[in-house]
Amino acid sequence: MSLFKQDLNRAVTISSYPCRRAMRLSPKLAANLLALSCWLVLTCLAVAQDLPPGKRLPSVTMSPPRTITVTRGKPGTVDLHFRIDGGFHINSNTPTTEFLIPTTLKLTAPTDIVVGKVIYPPGEQMSFPFAPDEKLSVYTGVLVLGVLVRPLVTVVPGKYAFHGQLKYQACDKAACYPPRQLPVDFQINVAKGSAARKRNPGQSPHVHR
Repeated sequence: MSLFKQDLNRAVTISSYPCRRAMRLSPKLAANLLALSCWLVLTCLAVAQDLPPGKRLPSVTMSPPRTITVTRGKPGTVDLHFRIDGGFHINSNTPTTEFLIPTTLKLTAPTDIVVGKVIYPPGEQMSFPFAPDEKLSVYTGVLVLGVLVRPLVTVVPGKYAFHGQLKYQACDKAACYPPRQLPVDFQINVAKGSAARKRNPGQSPHVHR
């Protein structure tokens, strides 16, 4: 089974889940959720077929990250820049409905370097033809994520590499596509920092003769 079809099967499983959960909600909200989730299943099935000429799959790319210097024992922020193809959007980190797959960044850090929280920007509130009465939280164009890192004071100064994946689900105005993962790699330079200055003892206010 191809990776694309494996992604499709996962997308169909995720999208069909709320069809069972929605029956516990109010009739109007349940109907909206059922329609939207079933639409996701159908559109994911549609994109599994051969793409017509001129049709392109959505793409998210990462710009080469700048290597920042972080003093050991102190926090620093790494900004990661991503570009979403024109005509497409991806779900934000906080989608408006539970069955939409959020954009998430997962990282593996070197030993003795702590990865703090990832800073996600708020999504744009947009409506689309498949759900004209619903506002969805999405990212379009350029996406900037902040990653807080803190080397421990025991880290040897030098360059350290981080590896991870950006997980996202892209859609256009007519269809959603199976979730994908983009490899994420960047480095930081850990500096020793300046030595602590010793304070001179205070001079006695008394006059010595």
